[in-house]
Amino acid sequence: MTAQPGTPPALPPLAGGPGGPTALRPLLDTVLDALTTGAHDRHGPLPAGGPDAVTARVHAVLGDAGVLPAHGTGAHEALRTLVHTLAAGAADPADPLCAAHLHCPPLAVATAADLAAAALNPSLDSWDQAPAASTLEALLTRTLAAEFYLTPHADALVTTGGTEANQLAVLLARERHGPALTVLHGANAHHSLPRAAWLLGLPPATELPTPAGTLDPARLADALATTPGPTLVTATAGTTDAGLIDPIHRIADLCDRYGADLHIDAAYGGLLALSPRHRDKLAGLDRAHSITVDLHKLGWQPVAAGLLAVPDTTLLTPLAHQADYLNATDDTEAGLPDLLGRSLRTTRRPDAFKIATTLRALGRDGIAALIDRTIDTARHLARLLDAHPRFELHAPPTLTTVLFRPTHADDDHLATLRRTLLHQGRAVLGRTHADGRLWLKATLLNPHTTAGDLDQLISLLEGSTHR
Repeated sequence: MTAQPGTPPALPPLAGGPGGPTALRPLLDTVLDALTTGAHDRHGPLPAGGPDAVTARVHAVLGDAGVLPAHGTGAHEALRTLVHTLAAGAADPADPLCAAHLHCPPLAVATAADLAAAALNPSLDSWDQAPAASTLEALLTRTLAAEFYLTPHADALVTTGGTEANQLAVLLARERHGPALTVLHGANAHHSLPRAAWLLGLPPATELPTPAGTLDPARLADALATTPGPTLVTATAGTTDAGLIDPIHRIADLCDRYGADLHIDAAYGGLLALSPRHRDKLAGLDRAHSITVDLHKLGWQPVAAGLLAVPDTTLLTPLAHQADYLNATDDTEAGLPDLLGRSLRTTRRPDAFKIATTLRALGRDGIAALIDRTIDTARHLARLLDAHPRFELHAPPTLTTVLFRPTHADDDHLATLRRTLLHQGRAVLGRTHADGRLWLKATLLNPHTTAGDLDQLISLLEGSTHR
């Protein structure tokens, strides 16, 4: 039916409410079709041509109208065009040859759960915006915190990732000890830790050299003996560059001896706690005052899915905050949960929901199987490279990161090789320095990667290196 002159246009449907699922269903068909055609057009782990070519293709698809035309194109056209463009121009971590970063391919069940969360749009800054979501978050955080601490009141906060969790850990330590707190960290630590000290107005963080890639207890002891005032030591369980784990027990012993607090950034390796085969790598983790964990790494969640775990919920008390429109005192006294102290953010997505759905769907054994399989895949790649006469393996992998380089390539050639593969859209590999040299980095987080995929990667690199 044609609208009569002066008739206001029909309102676009909402995702929630009784009619939300009906409105979403045909749109999801359009999205899924566009994801399929976009991936087909990409022909590999990322688009070919480099930044200029990708930018030109996006502009060409959008045309002069761009993203804000005078008159809308309609939901199906917008989704079809933009989702296809996004998929065709993606670096897809689900492709086995996309292995540069700690950027996992999310599980389908987690992504489907995230759709439900997006449709209902709870905000976890007050109970009346997220009744069930807040209960599920509380269950999830206590459940996961209990995997790291055996204390009766272990707890965790949901964060946007390791950076926010590390910043919160430093903040809580500052609130315990005051603004004279000194942060000690290894050169292997994530950049967010010294940045957190800067952000919070603390003395500049002290970086300790890590010539073997992990924090040296002897160097740490020297630093603790000469650092005046309160100290926070930060250790790492899964370094970004090589996936290495600091000697946790020895570091914790030194912290006990010198009265320092200990924070462990286990964003990468923390979920090994769920694997009977690999949890021993984290021995001593429970001695930390706080632990960072990311489930958008070895947890296969869509971004974002971070945690900060603590041995007792009272350690989170400094985050308490009162805003009358969100947690009025009489509401709290009447039994409405106070959520405002569960984050420094106000509006907050229910990221715990997709995590809870995934854990329930797969169970402890299902998550452990994914972790074990992915580590096995990294070890297999390392064996292939170690046995290959044209490649040099840096070291057997601790987690899922494999460092290697062509035997006769210098650093400049190595950097050029990586960029060439990116420009051609054939492979996404990382790079890092170790032992004074540049290395290629394969960060394997895709549990579907096969031995054949690894053979393909080596053949591709062999051909590119010896042209």
